[in-house]
Amino acid sequence: MDAIRRIWDEGDAVFPVDQRLPKASQADLIEHMAASAIVDSGGEASIAGRPVETGDALVVATSGSTGLPKGVVLTHDALAANAQATNSFLGVESASDKWLACLPLSHVGGFSVVVRALYSDVALEVHDGFDAGQVSQAARNGATLVSLVPTAMNRIDTAHFRKVLVGGSSVPSIRPSNVVATYGMTETGSGVVYDRRPLDGVELRVEQGEIQLRCPMLLRCYRDETDPRTDDGWFPSGDAGSVDSDGLLTVHGRKGDMIITGGENVWPVAVERLLENVSGVAECAVVGRPDPEWGQIVTAVVVPLANPPTLEKLREQVKASLPGYCAPRSVELVDQLPRTSLGKLQRHRL
Repeated sequence: MDAIRRIWDEGDAVFPVDQRLPKASQADLIEHMAASAIVDSGGEASIAGRPVETGDALVVATSGSTGLPKGVVLTHDALAANAQATNSFLGVESASDKWLACLPLSHVGGFSVVVRALYSDVALEVHDGFDAGQVSQAARNGATLVSLVPTAMNRIDTAHFRKVLVGGSSVPSIRPSNVVATYGMTETGSGVVYDRRPLDGVELRVEQGEIQLRCPMLLRCYRDETDPRTDDGWFPSGDAGSVDSDGLLTVHGRKGDMIITGGENVWPVAVERLLENVSGVAECAVVGRPDPEWGQIVTAVVVPLANPPTLEKLREQVKASLPGYCAPRSVELVDQLPRTSLGKLQRHRL
């Protein structure tokens, strides 16, 4: 934390590097992001890099599921806007609240917790990774606010905290009242839609089925200086979704994830939410497999419990809530699903 403050005071930006990466991969990433110095426990070393613009505060690497990751450049103003909107929504009080950061700081979901504390003078506790026992101990030591991914949330008693922020498409639809489902991405500096409603200052629209956002939390550009925003400032998220008459957002998934079977469109996330409630399912993912007759068939990839579910049981669960064409026609049993370090499903690897 002292290093972050010093770097910002000197007018530089911070690029947190995932320490779980092999050293060679860390070096490649640092070179790709054109950093100018490396700060670690041994001190600081200057390297050949490229400076940032005045006002830039943070560079965060995207997950890089295809090719090299992009470096998202966020300004101090963007970070402040995100922190203020989040703290306002949660009713954060500096005298009584305390943030716990236990997600990797190399991801925006983890680093944003630090930002919220620093920008609002709220107490902060930082862990070097997620450990359910240490998280529970932190709550007993006064931590009231925490940001988690669904897999981590399922390993703790959320009642220990005043508010728990959880992001990702696999957030349970039925959850404790103090658990807030968030939607956002690296380019928005973490979540900007809470419990399906945009935070203060966030504009939301759906254009041709794609979620688009416009808000002061948005990135300035990528590290290569490309700007993904439209001329009038909207960020196309690449996610498919819809907004109902009450202004509530429903996220269907990545645009490229949609399954087209027999001419019908199936969104995997909607099916997955139903299948996760079937007895014998530990976790699951839904994908489309090539089929000469249907184009694609809906396939359930299931991590089973002791007694694996039958295909018929899975189909019955889906058909009770969705049209029959959404029900899986095939089931594949696997030991685990491919996920990122934050627990995000890597659907392209299935």
